[in-house]
Amino acid sequence: MNAIADAKREGMVLLRGGEFWMGSEDFYPEEAPVRLASVGDFWIDARPVTNAQFARFVAETGYVTFAEKAPDPALYPGMDPAMAKPGSAVFTPTRGPVNLNDPSQWWRFVFGADWRHPRGPDSAIDRLMEHPVVQIAYEDALAYAEWAGKALPTEAEWEFAARGGLDRAPYAWGEDFEPGGKSMANTWRGDFPWRRKGPMGALTSKVGAYPPNGYGLYDMIGNVWEWTVDWYAEGTATTDGCCGQPRARLAEEAESYDPATPAVRIPRKVLKGGSHLCAPSYCRRYRPAARHPQAIDSPTSHIGFRCVVRA
Repeated sequence: MNAIADAKREGMVLLRGGEFWMGSEDFYPEEAPVRLASVGDFWIDARPVTNAQFARFVAETGYVTFAEKAPDPALYPGMDPAMAKPGSAVFTPTRGPVNLNDPSQWWRFVFGADWRHPRGPDSAIDRLMEHPVVQIAYEDALAYAEWAGKALPTEAEWEFAARGGLDRAPYAWGEDFEPGGKSMANTWRGDFPWRRKGPMGALTSKVGAYPPNGYGLYDMIGNVWEWTVDWYAEGTATTDGCCGQPRARLAEEAESYDPATPAVRIPRKVLKGGSHLCAPSYCRRYRPAARHPQAIDSPTSHIGFRCVVRA
């Protein structure tokens, strides 16, 4: 292994690939069916990319993230010109119980929100350098990965890693969400989205604050959602992985458009892992099999990423 390879693999864990049971039929329909998937050998970051790591990338390259640039109204027909300013989506607790079918009640588009100011222009990351970077669009995660000589994981690679060697267990650590009453991941405890056990503050936690899974990987569940390279589609298809990069779900970009908004032709990628906003009463996606669609142009205050290097 040469010096470049050594640097590339610092802070990473080598996983020997193979077949595993992917998906779940016990929670949300988009996770089904349970099927046999295959991945090759790969290295994966032991922790999600932190603010400190992303700051180094920006310092060395001068990179400007998606949220730091004003959107082009020509790309968004009907956009109010007043909204054509840099910013991003920020979680904002409600003052009391609300209808959980309406996420607009706790999400706000905040001008000036970006990775340096994750909750808006008055926020900062000075004390959060070892927290996962957030307000990251898909193109930002991809740019960092390419700079680091790495890649973003496929959905199958991510789920294989998150399972930590456990066969079809619902959680990354086993059968119980909180074994012996112990919190195993940074998820929402309390009444979502208004009352939380513990400080609201940054909501994210320092990477590695919770126990690793069986592969020695931290924060695969909770803390922040993580980007994968796979286009999101409701249906699933399988491949035996005999040629090229093995995957368990195959989708084309056009399949990833949100059918609820046919006029909006923004493709979506698969997010994995859940976040600090996942709660038993609202979003039980703090599991390896869970998946969520995210438009590639939509960074938020609870989305980050980690990288892989395929062996």
